Amino acid sequence: MSQKILIIGIVWPEPKSSAAGTRMLQLLQFLKSYDYEITFCSAAMRSDYSLNFYELNIATQQIELNSSSFDDYIKSQNPDIVIFDRFMIEEQYGWRVAENCPDALRILDTEDLHCLRLARQVAYKKGTEFELDSLLLQDVAKREMASILRCDLSLIISEFEMQVLQNVFNISEKLLHYIPIFAEKSTGVIASFEERNNFLFIGNYLHEPNKQAALLLKKEIWPLIRKQLPEAKIQIYGAYATQEILQLNNIKEGFLVKCRAQDANEVMVNSRVLLAPMPFGAGLKGKLLESMQNGTPSITTNIGAEGISNNANWNGFVTDDYNEFANAAVRLYSDKEDWNSAQEKGFKILTNRFDKSLFEDELQNRIVELQKNLKAHRKQNFFGALLQHHTLTSSKYLSKWIEAKNK
Repeated sequence: MSQKILIIGIVWPEPKSSAAGTRMLQLLQFLKSYDYEITFCSAAMRSDYSLNFYELNIATQQIELNSSSFDDYIKSQNPDIVIFDRFMIEEQYGWRVAENCPDALRILDTEDLHCLRLARQVAYKKGTEFELDSLLLQDVAKREMASILRCDLSLIISEFEMQVLQNVFNISEKLLHYIPIFAEKSTGVIASFEERNNFLFIGNYLHEPNKQAALLLKKEIWPLIRKQLPEAKIQIYGAYATQEILQLNNIKEGFLVKCRAQDANEVMVNSRVLLAPMPFGAGLKGKLLESMQNGTPSITTNIGAEGISNNANWNGFVTDDYNEFANAAVRLYSDKEDWNSAQEKGFKILTNRFDKSLFEDELQNRIVELQKNLKAHRKQNFFGALLQHHTLTSSKYLSKWIEAKNK
């Protein structure tokens, strides 16, 4: 009899809108390959772009926040494994899972370290230099680490974030498992240098780093590129474009805001160079992996490249200097030999670091081992048990108070 997994989502995933949606789809497909019986539930509203779970043969359930109806639901489901989609969901539902299904393996899918992204965002907007030690002072970091400690296992998307968790927060590697976004070279036609034109930026604008990157391109970098390539154009794609992004459109300047791409891969494979001046962020940047898949060289920042590859092996150039960024963009756009070399580096990165075959069995083996030794595993995690006892007791009564108030 197959085991049952309940995944509690912060949103209904949109794989065509964001890297987070792609990550969730890959996780679902991975679990299906091991014959798990999966149910996905969320309190969020669905959109026209939400994943079609019916096609994946995955059951769904709409749930409520701060409602004891979830207690009845999870008891009826009685899952063997519960996966929380980001730490905020574990805060909301973790105590209910622990109370009603104490023997279920609890897994947190972090997506990225929120505390890292938010701390970098604050430093960027203040114009100050970010230091890793500053994470220790963050309330969000305390919440996020508490959630990781309360869970039996946390899935980490970036090797850099694995290092941060162990070296800065002293989280035991026994509680962590590295599993990135999977990516491999496209099996479709990879357009040649001559067949492509235009620069490209793409990103979900509900995600603040993407919004700021688009603004940086328009105000700082694109004018420098246009000075050297007066006829150049850049196409700005992405879901949920705000009015601030839409107003960047300027045909005379060759800065063309296109909004949502119906097929991101088609847009990517027909563009010559991807520009991604990410000023802050965390996790992995899905657009940069997609550019490698489609043979599209890129220019990005050190934060953009973080967790993917080092600068020397990048499929293009990595720099935080605006002038260097623009010069590198012009060079890569104009020089076929450099472009072909960069493209090949991207394919090698995917093969050596992000091919699904490198990771699939390890996670399944980890899950099986944890289920066999769950009591001993939890016994060794004293601080997790302590936080389960104290923090979730407070969360429990706050949630019950909100539920009573809503009635």
